[in-house]
Amino acid sequence: MKNMGNMMKQMQKMQKQMAKAQEELKEKTVEATAGGGMVTVVASGDKRILDVKISEDVVDPDDVEMLQDLILAATNEALKQVDELVEQDMGKFTKGMNIPGMF
Repeated sequence: MKNMGNMMKQMQKMQKQMAKAQEELKEKTVEATAGGGMVTVVASGDKRILDVKISEDVVDPDDVEMLQDLILAATNEALKQVDELVEQDMGKFTKGMNIPGMF
């Protein structure tokens, strides 16, 4: 019974550490670019898009599709980087555990 109590304490400690890590992720940012830096997207660790910068050079009214593609590419890359950041920061809590759907 003592082992069960210790295990529960360890789980509670891990839950607190995970909650703290999730809060810290909100403060972290990633930046991704497309088109050689023509479009830049900044995202937070909780997958919020914080900023989109578009160079004037890439704005062509006759080629809106290219701009849309660059925005999509930069946004998708930023979200991919966030996933990698989450895996890096939160993966340490699930390392060695085979829990589907967890980081």
